[in-house]
Amino acid sequence: MNLTEKEISYTTTNTYATLNTLTDQTKNIWLVFHGMGYLSRYFLRYFESFNPDENYFIAPQAPSKYYIGPKFKHVGASWLTKENTQKETKNILNYIESVLQNENLPNNKNVVVLGYSQGVSIAMRYLAAKRLSCNHLIVHSGGIPIELTKENFLFVNNDFKVTLVYGTQDEYLNQERITHEIDRIQTLFTDHVDIIPFDGNHSVNVSILKSLYK
Repeated sequence: MNLTEKEISYTTTNTYATLNTLTDQTKNIWLVFHGMGYLSRYFLRYFESFNPDENYFIAPQAPSKYYIGPKFKHVGASWLTKENTQKETKNILNYIESVLQNENLPNNKNVVVLGYSQGVSIAMRYLAAKRLSCNHLIVHSGGIPIELTKENFLFVNNDFKVTLVYGTQDEYLNQERITHEIDRIQTLFTDHVDIIPFDGNHSVNVSILKSLYK
């Protein structure tokens, strides 16, 4: 058997979704990364109760789509797997860069980067790789990529905020994992971190997110 795995480059197309309209009255621009099994347009439903005049949301779409549920009726998506992770990460970061170029965002707004569940790995890798100028990173119920170090985030300024949000009943997090993630986020960002646990499972806590931007 003479099996060879080869590689090619090609142009592809993907969607992304936005919520509300970016205007002069907009205060906060949110770049939000969904978890595994979501589509970006459905993930944005969590943010429909935010003040639409003050908050503009951009939700990139994970590229790998698949059928979910026992009847294979609904479609979800995944950002990455353990297969060819470095190359796939590069592809995704280039896609996100294209999203932001297409949006042509102003530089006088408060920029919030939110990663939920699997989306945490993409949010933090993009922030580190592209040295994105943002004001607030929210890490919600997800794992921090193991390769990231404090040196990756030396570019952030003193006003930069980090919030770690997790459910104390999260079915994917035991106490050992929670302690590990808290230690990791504090090591990466030192004095910038606020830890917010809540009594709940692996779910988006809209109340906490809204409380950060009343």
